[in-house]
Amino acid sequence: MKLSTKGRYGLRALVDLAVHDEDTVSIQSIAERQDISESYLEQLVRLLKKAGLVTSVRGAGGGYRLAKPVSEISVGDVLRALEGNLDAVSCPAFQEEQGCRGADFCVTKFVWKKVNDAIAQTVDGIMLEDLVNESRSMLEKHAQTTGKMC
Repeated sequence: MKLSTKGRYGLRALVDLAVHDEDTVSIQSIAERQDISESYLEQLVRLLKKAGLVTSVRGAGGGYRLAKPVSEISVGDVLRALEGNLDAVSCPAFQEEQGCRGADFCVTKFVWKKVNDAIAQTVDGIMLEDLVNESRSMLEKHAQTTGKMC
């Protein structure tokens, strides 16, 4: 499985949004901090909003904020919203409708199931809260080392 820039940039943007959890955060400020094109970031945020992970606020002080607490958003939630299915292998043996003629005798399907399950378990076990805490810790260390915040 290889994640596209959608998943990688979108996750960075969501962590940024969570770390800078003022009232609302603008696309422009996230784009500047993360070095992501504003127009591309707008596309990603639309997908995250559709998935119920962010909400928007209109008006002069408008912007975006998380729709749920960081403790309730997993990396898997974010990646699925942006990338779709995260399976490394799409094995027809697991599909009920078309299936696979050799599914009853295929031993490799167990490998693909374990790989897919391991990916899901990993990304679903990492919460946005974990990344926010790590990010804040890294920012503090950077500030102590350089004397300035990023």
